[in-house]
Amino acid sequence: MQLLLAGLTFLIVAMLAAVVFLLAGRRGPNAVRTRLEALEKGAAKGNVAAVAARTDLVRDESFSDVPALHKLLTRWSWSARLRDWIGQAGMTVKPGKLILASGVAGLGAGVVAQHLYASPFVPVPAGLVVAFVPLGVVLLKRSRRLYAFEKGFPEAIDLLARSVRAGYSFSTGLEVVANELSDPVAGEFRATFDEQNFGLPLRDAFLNLSARVPIIDVRFFVTAILIHKETGGNLAEILDNLAHVIRERFRIVGEVRTRTAQGRMTAGVLIALPPAMLVVLRVLNPDYVNLLFTDPWGVYMLGGAGIMQVIGALVLWKIVNIAV
Repeated sequence: MQLLLAGLTFLIVAMLAAVVFLLAGRRGPNAVRTRLEALEKGAAKGNVAAVAARTDLVRDESFSDVPALHKLLTRWSWSARLRDWIGQAGMTVKPGKLILASGVAGLGAGVVAQHLYASPFVPVPAGLVVAFVPLGVVLLKRSRRLYAFEKGFPEAIDLLARSVRAGYSFSTGLEVVANELSDPVAGEFRATFDEQNFGLPLRDAFLNLSARVPIIDVRFFVTAILIHKETGGNLAEILDNLAHVIRERFRIVGEVRTRTAQGRMTAGVLIALPPAMLVVLRVLNPDYVNLLFTDPWGVYMLGGAGIMQVIGALVLWKIVNIAV
């Protein structure tokens, strides 16, 4: 009965939050977007080139569709970093929506934990853990996307070098990479090509690339291109050498991960063992484990064990993850 009541409470809170978000997110028409739409409608009958100018060219950098939340998030510097993480993960959700989703999830988890456990020390940690789940998903997708980019980056450099060697201009080579390869490499090179094609200086376009893709290989690539633009030289040879260096570094990273596989597996077992034993004991002997949740000292001991577990996990992963 308590579990059913907790579930209904969570659903009611989620529905109320969704209704408030939808009602508050209705904004007036954007002036720039309205003007572009008017130009597109006016040119639809005679000018085909003007029809191609979509309103997608308007870069939406708002933190939220809710004006009050957007104004609040602009005051904090970490909001821009969160937006960068979302973009690097290849997601289109806005930071405000992600924060609202985290708040609703954390509040719902806290309500459920409050109904399941009488102790006041359980709902707060449970709510905080669940509230950080959406951010964890973003960070996981960001890590996978950056790894995929790093894996396909040498092939992009090779294709760019072959294009330059075949007589294409450097800008055309960027377009060739964007058309021939797959995402996420193609998407980032497409964005760089579009920026410099629309009038942004090449230096600024490549600096934006290094900001969107915070990988050391991309920094090497951008530095090599910018130095070549100032001093000259054989660009194709520079790109070939850079691709070779990146492939060798990627090979060394793979070798290090292979040699540290046993250590990482051991670290995973040590990290997962205490919570797994807690769950097993809770199933086999509930009265023995419930004392940790009902007695005040048991809650303190459980909280201290959780803090030490997190510190130990961070230390273990720092040891077994060797940066190359």
